[in-house]
Amino acid sequence: MPRLSNWVENMLGPEFTTFWDDVPTRLKVPATNIREKDDAFVIEVASPGMKKSDFEVNVDNGVLTISYDFEDNIEKEGEHYTHREFGYSSFKRSFTLPDSVDGDQVSAKYSEGILFVHLPKKEEAKKKPARLIDVK
Repeated sequence: MPRLSNWVENMLGPEFTTFWDDVPTRLKVPATNIREKDDAFVIEVASPGMKKSDFEVNVDNGVLTISYDFEDNIEKEGEHYTHREFGYSSFKRSFTLPDSVDGDQVSAKYSEGILFVHLPKKEEAKKKPARLIDVK
C-alpha cells in the first residue's frame, strides 16, 4: 500500500505537499476581530490549541502588544509524519490604542480557543443615552 504522502502527491501534484511552506508568513498569523461595544472595544484572537500561559499581553505608552512564543513539539520520539500541516510559530502583533481607551484597565481572558482582550473606554468616551432637551 502506498504511503499517504505519495498518494497525496500523485493525486494533487508535488507542489501541493509543499504548499504550506510557500504561504507568506502574514497569512499564518492568527485571525483577529475587533468589536466595538458601548463601553469598550474587544479584540478577539483565534488561537486554538494554545494555553493562557502561552500569551503575553502588555500595554506600553499607548501601544497594546499581543504575543506568544510556541515551540512545535508535535512529533514524538519514534513517530514519523509523512505530511504535516499543523504548525505554530511565534506571533506578535501590536495595536495603537485610541485616546478613548483606558490603558490602565485592559484585561485579557482565554476561552475555547480565542483570546479576548477587553479595552474599556474612558468615561468621557462612553456612549451616552439620548436625552430630551426642553425647548424654552
